[in-house]
Amino acid sequence: MAASPDYEPAGELKFGQVGIANLRVRTLDPDRLAAEMRDRVRRAPNLFARAAVVIDFGGLAATPDAASARALLEALRGAGVLPVALAWGSNDNGRLAEEIGLPLLAKFRAQYERDGGAAPAPAPEPARPAASAPAAPGPVAPAAAGTPQPGLVQAGAVRSGQQIYADSRDLTVLGAVGAGAEVLADGSIHIYGPLRGRALAGAQGNPRARIFCRVFQAELVAVAGHYKVLEDIPRELHGKAVQVWLEAEELRIAALD
Repeated sequence: MAASPDYEPAGELKFGQVGIANLRVRTLDPDRLAAEMRDRVRRAPNLFARAAVVIDFGGLAATPDAASARALLEALRGAGVLPVALAWGSNDNGRLAEEIGLPLLAKFRAQYERDGGAAPAPAPEPARPAASAPAAPGPVAPAAAGTPQPGLVQAGAVRSGQQIYADSRDLTVLGAVGAGAEVLADGSIHIYGPLRGRALAGAQGNPRARIFCRVFQAELVAVAGHYKVLEDIPRELHGKAVQVWLEAEELRIAALD
C-alpha cells in the first residue's frame, strides 16, 4: 500500500544535545549516594530537582548485579533525581541495562570499550589525512589540515529554555545568557552580557577550557565536568566579571582585573 504524499507523522523525532547529567558511581552504597544527591537538590533545587541523570558504573571495579543496581536507582529516585539511562561501558554493562530495563546512552560512551572485563585499551588517535604531519599534543583534536576551526558566535541573547552548543570550538555570546538557558562548548566560552543560566566549557573533557563573563550570576558553571552552583560561590563574586578554570582537578573562579 503506497504511502500518502501528505502523510503527517504522529511524532517528530530529533537527535541532538540534551541537558542530561552524568553521575559516575564511585561506591555501591545507595544510602550514601542518595544522601549526597539529596543535599545537591537541597542546595540548588531549581537545577537538580527532578533532574535527568545517566548512571555511569565505570568507576566501580566490577559491574553490579541487577538487584544492587535497582536498589541504587530506587534510592536516587527517593533523593529527587531521575535515572534515565546507563552510560555506555562494558558488555556486562550492556547486559545489565537490558536486565533492568534502561537504555544505554551513547552520548556518554567511554573512550574505550572493555570486552568482557578485559583491561581497557588506549583511546584511538583521531583520524588524520595520510599526508599530514603529526599534530602537536593537546586536549582538543585539530580541524582539517590547514583549516582553522572558527569559534561559534551567538549574536543575541540566549533565552530561558534555549541551548547553544559549540562543537569542537569556542563559543562567544554577545548578549546575555538568561536563567534556565544553557551554553556549552568543547572549547572555551566568552559571554559579554550577564550569565544567569548555565555555562559548560570543555564539554568533551578539555581541562584547558575556560569561561569568561562580564556579569556572573550563573546557576551553574563547569569545566571538563567539574562544576559549581551559585550557592557554592563566594558572594563577593556575584555580579562581577570573572573567569572560571580548572586547576589540579579543582574548579577555580576569580574576578577579572
